[in-house]
Amino acid sequence: MASASQTTYHYGLRFLDDVMKVMLLFPPNWTPSMPHLALPTLTAYLRMHGVEVIQRDLNAEVFDEILTYEYIMRAVKNLRHEYGVKAHRKPAKPRNPGREQLLWAMQEGPRLAEKVEAAKSIIRSDTFFDGPVSLSAFETIIQCLEIASLPFYPASLHLQSYISAYPVDSSAGVLAGVRDEYHNIFLDIFRSGILEDIKYEQPDVVGISIPSMPQMLAGMTLGYLIKQEADCHVTVGGPHISMLREQLAQVPAIFELFDSAIVFDGEIPLLQLVEAVAHGDELSHVPNLIYRDGDTIRVNERKQQEKIQDLPLPDFDGLPLDRYLAPRLALPLLTARGCYFGKCAFCNVGYGEPEAFSQLQAEQLADQMLALHDKYGVRHIFFADEAISPRNLRLLPPILEEAGSPIQWGGCVRFEKVITADMLYKMARGGCTMILFGLESASEQVIEFMVKGTELEHMSRILHESTEAGIWNHTFFFFGFPGETLDHAQETVNFLYEHKHAIHSAALGTFLMERDSPAHRFPASFKVKRIIEEPDKDLAIYFDYEVTEGMDARMADLVMERFTDTLPDKPYPQFYANDVYRFLYACYICEQETVMPPWLVP
Repeated sequence: MASASQTTYHYGLRFLDDVMKVMLLFPPNWTPSMPHLALPTLTAYLRMHGVEVIQRDLNAEVFDEILTYEYIMRAVKNLRHEYGVKAHRKPAKPRNPGREQLLWAMQEGPRLAEKVEAAKSIIRSDTFFDGPVSLSAFETIIQCLEIASLPFYPASLHLQSYISAYPVDSSAGVLAGVRDEYHNIFLDIFRSGILEDIKYEQPDVVGISIPSMPQMLAGMTLGYLIKQEADCHVTVGGPHISMLREQLAQVPAIFELFDSAIVFDGEIPLLQLVEAVAHGDELSHVPNLIYRDGDTIRVNERKQQEKIQDLPLPDFDGLPLDRYLAPRLALPLLTARGCYFGKCAFCNVGYGEPEAFSQLQAEQLADQMLALHDKYGVRHIFFADEAISPRNLRLLPPILEEAGSPIQWGGCVRFEKVITADMLYKMARGGCTMILFGLESASEQVIEFMVKGTELEHMSRILHESTEAGIWNHTFFFFGFPGETLDHAQETVNFLYEHKHAIHSAALGTFLMERDSPAHRFPASFKVKRIIEEPDKDLAIYFDYEVTEGMDARMADLVMERFTDTLPDKPYPQFYANDVYRFLYACYICEQETVMPPWLVP
């Protein structure tokens, strides 16, 4: 539970001259290996302006609560009561798990429950890097999450996703899902935990950050419960909410679950919202705000985005830094807001609005990294940027090297021809351990279709030079961008195998037609015949589509599946399970002064 309030109360009412109080909540599901930047960024800004802030990473807390002996045994007991041979009634749910899955859970559940706490301890220590030991622990955690999910079937909680029993791209699905006791795993957890804490703390405003679609149900469930049982203003925000800014304004019923939504950057809007709520003022002056005023949904004017250099260092105080499922503490940081390139046709950076790029100077960025190192003892920083600019790649490493290179770091980088072998060696000496490259495709024609702006010659050279510098190369690529043919896809596969000793991991997939990307906004310019919008999916951010030429989505899926089937097995897949694990594994290998293992080599 969060620390007790220092604010004075009288019969449950706060005096108007007391310090304003906010609770910021980050809901499941996000991979629980590192904090997300959303809350620390807002917390730092609010605290700088005298607001009392309690930030809670409910994602980390929920995983920590579920992965306990008590919770897993309770899930097994519920399964036996609902489905066991001695159950005297039919299950009340219309859909039920398969018999073999239920028998496995009821038989193996007690054994796995006995092991789950030790498994968490292994993942949270350097024993993680002992392949056989941590693989067993990782499998225990995966299986325990499966057992914990079965009472809420077909909903399913995983380390990297949450699959709701209801479509979360539908307002009707969300409104039904937040109330469903049978299929919503979060209701009981939130009622007995954070909801009681909110009643105790009595904040003026509760802010719920929803960066991604898998967090939608949990975030809206929080809003639903708080609106039902606590007396405070509930606002939602984050990238997913920003993408839905026009849709939310057209669905008044969704405002049963929250009072307002803040879109785009939230520092100044949230501060002004807190001030307005605490003093009983009108909300019409709060920028970036969408809110219900009687029967009307009001959409306030947008403000110009804050420049990152004007914002304080993210504040992680109050987050459970010892409860993340990772062998070492890694913290996220931004070198910039927005993308300095910002033209890729598949990417919705800026969410369809004019892009406002701003970046930290290398000196300020180094100061932030070293400040986090001094304050939290962190030795691993993962940059969450769209792409680190070549300027910072060139100027940051010498500053860190002069400081003794106390921090290992990694982040996303574009294949720019200005990146040289000398620059990469200096980056490695300055602590760079992993680079995540947006390869996307190795077909020159598809790269042109995408407006990617990269060149095969430099992609090849940089991968080799980065490997020689001792840096782990991670690549992103996908199949099925409109206009891509099977021959184009083969060019990408050929490139990957030609560079198999210079690629150490990869994330692959198929093209997604995402709301507000250039391909979505200007389909005819990108060989798209039709974008299919289904009326019942009124909160959709991904869309089916038809192309004028090239592979369709189904063929792209088939290509990806066939390629995936050819990949060599990794004996210890836990090291590759998410970006943070890969990054920390690369850091460990770097410390051991051994060779980075190639991805496509058995």
